[in-house]
Amino acid sequence: MATEPEVRADGRRPTDVDRPNRPESHHRDIQSGAARAAVFGVSDGLVSNVTLILGIAGAAPRGSAVLLAGLVGLIGGSVSMASGEYNSMRVQRELFERELDMERRELGRRPHVEQVELSLIYQSRGMDPDLSRQLAAEMMRDPDLALQTHAREELGIDPDSLGSPLLAAVSSFVAFAFGALVPLVPWFFGVGVAAIVTSIVLTGVTAVVVGWVIGRFTGRRQLWSAVRQLLFAAVPAALTFGIGSAVGATVS
Repeated sequence: MATEPEVRADGRRPTDVDRPNRPESHHRDIQSGAARAAVFGVSDGLVSNVTLILGIAGAAPRGSAVLLAGLVGLIGGSVSMASGEYNSMRVQRELFERELDMERRELGRRPHVEQVELSLIYQSRGMDPDLSRQLAAEMMRDPDLALQTHAREELGIDPDSLGSPLLAAVSSFVAFAFGALVPLVPWFFGVGVAAIVTSIVLTGVTAVVVGWVIGRFTGRRQLWSAVRQLLFAAVPAALTFGIGSAVGATVS
């Protein structure tokens, strides 16, 4: 049985604005690094391997050479992307942790100074001086809350969302491998013009889908994101295919 919401002292019923502590579920987690690594991993894998595959295919070698090159590009690129993403996220996390350790020491050594700093931050945002001092004092009562507040307000860091290097690396590896596999699939079953055309079609369709997903994820125009992603794949692929064809004709 539904109950009527409580009535406030001023006679108004509480709204969502009156309940700031209610968790919001409509925001995505964009700080962990996994989503970013996955999106860029698919895009990079798709573009880098299709350019490699079509560049070699343009020189008209045997199908086995294209397949070997594509496999090398897939494995090497996946490992490189994963290790690079891990190192990047690891260094970023260590830098954040260092700043948090420094802030934790300052809170222990000079709590009054840190309280004044927090109050001044609130005042710089338009809060009443007396209210800002009162709020800063309340924040400083709990050491964990004080650290979280100073980290967010002074450093722009969320201590609970420093990012996971391992998760980012795994996401990057899997995503890059998936993107790199798309243009390579036809070469497991065929060679020549048929494999080239199929590789181009699969790459184009995947690029459009990736662009559409990026547009939906970021809230931007999905059609433009899809077209942009298609151009990112088509232009370098056409260039490498042309270069490969020119080099192959010269060598032969």
